Amino acid sequence: MSCFGNITTNAGGIPYISNTNVTVGTDTVDIALGFRRFQPIGYFTVRMENAIPSDATPTLPVTLTANGVTRNLTLPNGTAVTVADLLATSVFLVFNDRFNGTLALMSRTIV
Repeated sequence: MSCFGNITTNAGGIPYISNTNVTVGTDTVDIALGFRRFQPIGYFTVRMENAIPSDATPTLPVTLTANGVTRNLTLPNGTAVTVADLLATSVFLVFNDRFNGTLALMSRTIV
């Protein structure tokens, strides 16, 4: 049985990416991951080097920008992740569903 028809995600382990910037706007809070040599497929971990400011509006949705592309961060059920979901978070796990074009927050570590 050939394995060439299988879709492999995270074959080299789960990438660990530090954010480079957090921008609080009027409509969203954007977490920038900077430019990478690869686009993570499947799971990746974000380490919050730059925290979301504690005075950011808690109901603002959160976006992630990687390689110049900004996408909404959602919960697995499709609901938008808000600032309140990520305040005081140091690390969070994301699933990049490239087939559906979604980024889902899978878990988080609160300090």
